[in-house]
Amino acid sequence: MRKPVLLYGLLGGVLIALLRTIEYRYLVVEHSVEIYGGLVALIFVTLGIWLGLRMTGRRERVVVRDVPVPAASAFIRNDEKLAAIGMTRRELEILELIAKGLSNREIAERVFVSENTVKTHSSRVFEKLGAKRRTQAVQLGKELGLIP
Repeated sequence: MRKPVLLYGLLGGVLIALLRTIEYRYLVVEHSVEIYGGLVALIFVTLGIWLGLRMTGRRERVVVRDVPVPAASAFIRNDEKLAAIGMTRRELEILELIAKGLSNREIAERVFVSENTVKTHSSRVFEKLGAKRRTQAVQLGKELGLIP
């Protein structure tokens, strides 16, 4: 009983595949001009959209806002934090010069010490503040009220 059912199903599948092939050939032969025209139109539309987006591009918008800045008041150093951290006067001076944006060489010239001494003081400042970079040390120094 299984053999005739399988044979019947196989012949039905072959017949359907043959009819689809004939239908495809008929479609391609009869309507080939329309198909090719549609493909060319699709290519040109895609190319036009792509070129339009590339040429117009996205323009950058610059937003300018006025941010009120509080009036500069006299800076009062937090001596309690300074004593709690255990920072020396020279280390505090180095931190202030780092905050001004000076390099190690410029700091060394300004305070009349070697560049290696500046590096030593800087590393001690970083250690006492728990900072890993110069910018982080400056930020922590300002937050603790050590530098203006």
